[in-house]
Amino acid sequence: MNFNKIDIESWSRKPYFQQYFENTPCTYSLTANLDITTLLMNIKNENIKLYPTMIYVITTIVNRHQEFRTALDENGNVGIWDEMNPSYTVFQKDSETFSNIWTEYNLDFSKFYESYLKDIEMYGNIKEFSPKPNIQKNTFPISSIPWTTFTGFNLNLYAGAKYLLPIFTMGKYFTQQGKILLPISVQVHHAVCDGFHVARFINECQQMINGYNINMNVR
Repeated sequence: MNFNKIDIESWSRKPYFQQYFENTPCTYSLTANLDITTLLMNIKNENIKLYPTMIYVITTIVNRHQEFRTALDENGNVGIWDEMNPSYTVFQKDSETFSNIWTEYNLDFSKFYESYLKDIEMYGNIKEFSPKPNIQKNTFPISSIPWTTFTGFNLNLYAGAKYLLPIFTMGKYFTQQGKILLPISVQVHHAVCDGFHVARFINECQQMINGYNINMNVR
């Protein structure tokens, strides 16, 4: 996958990047509730798991917008990945720890779902931090805390000032006023992503969930 370097001098975001990357390094998080009432009913009827479905939704929206694919390479150059793959946590009950597994993204949900199931079957029970080898550089993290709901979630990254990719965390879904809501926290670097971009991400996730028309032809 290609990493396309940005010419900082001609970049329209140059003053914002300099302000929030160099002058006042700043990351922030926003938490919102997604209405998954209809989605949850539909995928349960088709025996589809919620976690990979949401991983697919998140990754699809991430791949629509450059601000969520902007990163630094090993030499500190700013650039944009052509496409991102999700790296997600899998809980290990015995040790009460987790493993990080990555799956190659595919716009075809059925193909992505099949790849997810294969990765979980092959690597899900290996009690290592990163059991699947050859993790790609164009990955971003997704995690889930399905044991509790929350109204806010923030990661305090020691080296967060140089980490530009988004981080997504989902909580336990709950019922409120007849709707089933899923909390999701989006953590981003202000150098590449403003409140407008995060709000658009949340809105497009909800729109995608509402327009449930993914081909669910999976086993």
